[in-house]
Parts: sequence; structure tokens; C-alpha cells
Amino acid sequence: MRRFLANIVSVLYTLPRLVLLKAIYNKGVVFGCIERISPNVVIDVARKSKLVLGKRVRVHSGCKLKARPGAALKIGDDVRVNYNCMFVAHRAITVKSGAQIGPNVLVYDHDHDYRSGLRTGKFRAAPVVIGEHVWIGANTTILKGVTIGDRSVVAAGSLITGDIPADSVVYQKRDTTVVGQRG
Repeated sequence: MRRFLANIVSVLYTLPRLVLLKAIYNKGVVFGCIERISPNVVIDVARKSKLVLGKRVRVHSGCKLKARPGAALKIGDDVRVNYNCMFVAHRAITVKSGAQIGPNVLVYDHDHDYRSGLRTGKFRAAPVVIGEHVWIGANTTILKGVTIGDRSVVAAGSLITGDIPADSVVYQKRDTTVVGQRG
């Protein structure tokens, strides 16, 4: 019962919040019906940027959705974003329908241009696309220019820097260490 009430509160909180964002940014904010975005999700939409949320999007507590000036952040229908994720778009991030994003996932479509100095605020950006029905495991980081094909699975703790074909399973090889044995 408690979970049901929390869901109702989130839905009731989300609608006026998105309507207010729509009033401020007009064409820059587009959303479908019955979104569920936790009250403590940070939504940062800069001028001349675009935030598009499909139908039945669910974003849990601690997440940050940021579209910088001139960027587009698009999240498709039936996407679930778990706790403490961050999406920061300087150019474009697209999450297609049915994607499931585990907790603490970071998605950046840019890198700091360290050659010009970190204080200059210059970035190198390339679009990120996460395909339909993709599952991204906890604590994964996805960097600029990546396309993850439809129906792929990315295991927890992965660092994704290159494209992944559709229907793939991706994991980082981990060394196993025996800490102790019973005996």
C-alpha cells in the first residue's frame, strides 16, 4: 500500500512540474501521458535545448536529466531509469523505447576539451543513442559517440566507449581473487 501511495504522489507531483517546464520552455519540453518522475529528480533544461519524454517514463530518486544549450535529451516510451543516474547532453542523447537503466548509470555525450584547459568550459561532443529494449546494468558509464544496438545487454560496472551491435551482451572482464577458503 505504501508503494502504491508513493507512486500516486510521484505522478501527481510530476504533471504540474512538467507543465511548468513546458510553460517556461514551450517547444523545448515535450512529454507523454502519465510520467512518474520522483520529486527529487533534477531536471535542467537550458534555453534553446529540448527535453522529450515519451509515455509512461519512470525516473527514480537522485537522477539528473540535463540538456545544455542547443542540446536534445530524448527518452522514449516505457523507459525505466533507476536511482542516481545522470544524463548530461551537450549535443544529443537518445534513449529509445523500452530501455531499462540500472542504478548509478552515467551517460555523457561530451568530454572536456582538456587541451584548451578545463576552465575554458570547452567540450567535444558526439551523440549517444541507446536502442530499443536495451538493458544497462548498474554503475555503467556511457561516453560520447556511442550507439548501443536494440535488445543489447550491458553488464554492471561497464565503461562503454564504442558502438555495440544489436542483440549483443557486453561485459568487462574481471579478475577474480580468492580472499580466503573455509577449511
